Amino acid sequence: MSAKQHKIRVGISIGDFNGIGPEIIMKALKDKSITDFFTPVIFGSGKLFTYQKNIFKLQQTFNYINEASHAQSDKINMVNLWKDNVNVDLGKPTEESTKMAIESLEAATNALMNGEVDVLVTAPINKDEMLKQGFKHAGHTGYLEEKFNKKGLMFLVTDDLKVAVSTHHIPVSKIAENISKEKIKKQIKLLNQCLIEDFCIQKPKIAVLGLNPHAGDGGAIGKEEIEIIEPAIRELFDNGVLAFGPFPADSFFQPEKYRSFDAVLAMYHDQGLAPFKTLAYEEGVNYTAGMPFIRTSPDHGVAYDIAGQNLADERSFSEAIFAAIKIFKNRQEYNDLMTNRLRPRKVAANGVDEDLPEDENH
Repeated sequence: MSAKQHKIRVGISIGDFNGIGPEIIMKALKDKSITDFFTPVIFGSGKLFTYQKNIFKLQQTFNYINEASHAQSDKINMVNLWKDNVNVDLGKPTEESTKMAIESLEAATNALMNGEVDVLVTAPINKDEMLKQGFKHAGHTGYLEEKFNKKGLMFLVTDDLKVAVSTHHIPVSKIAENISKEKIKKQIKLLNQCLIEDFCIQKPKIAVLGLNPHAGDGGAIGKEEIEIIEPAIRELFDNGVLAFGPFPADSFFQPEKYRSFDAVLAMYHDQGLAPFKTLAYEEGVNYTAGMPFIRTSPDHGVAYDIAGQNLADERSFSEAIFAAIKIFKNRQEYNDLMTNRLRPRKVAANGVDEDLPEDENH
């Protein structure tokens, strides 16, 4: 079955159920025709979702299954991980909601790696509470890097704005020591390849931000631009990667500037995410780039302050679902194209092209 014909199976982890996770999941799936486009597979609890759908007056039915491989393509599937009653305390994290967030994420990720779902979309988690319960990572990215044994890149995307960050969830005091020429080169190359494979941009233009105010002001406010960032950009540009900068971060996110580039690499979390969330909050998607599997999430958190009040906006979660589907199809089509392009051919005596067997490719 081709990428265009295949109905994508979307694995969904529920996040902290005392936040807005279940609400935005159900609202994103409320249209009765949604299963015409993809097959949802939620890793959660039937009793929990039944309780919360009654709060939000949603008319949804779930197909309860014991494992993701039993999902039906025309239904909203629920891998029923917990059959017992769940204590819901909307608006604040509990030990039970945190442990369930971890178990849901682990079950969904394992299903992704086993080929039982095609992509993973994660609802928001409370990182601090998960760390207290033994989770070893300050977010999804580090967890997925360990599971997939590959370095990824936190990449916030919309159609018009795409921002990656060089360092993730670390203290500001440790940012400078966590950047290097080689690390930035690897990240720009990963970003470049991601834009080609996952977003169908043939020759991406990538802007790189400076670390210091005014991009160091020629060394007056820091040497990282001169010693680390500029050499990395120059070396890659000389080898055909269209990387530019470093640009001062304070003035870069003006529409006439950022729209001249296909993506931006920021040096640290808030340098990239603060302007991104300001410009694209309702439609922004968090994508873990550079991984063998596709994972997206909304670009907001658990929002305890509005949990249970029927105020959560599901648009970012919906965007995350459809972004994951689009990236999956783009990547499949790219791989098909490259496979066909690289297949050796010979011309027969009658002038017709023929495929060469592999052992003739010398």
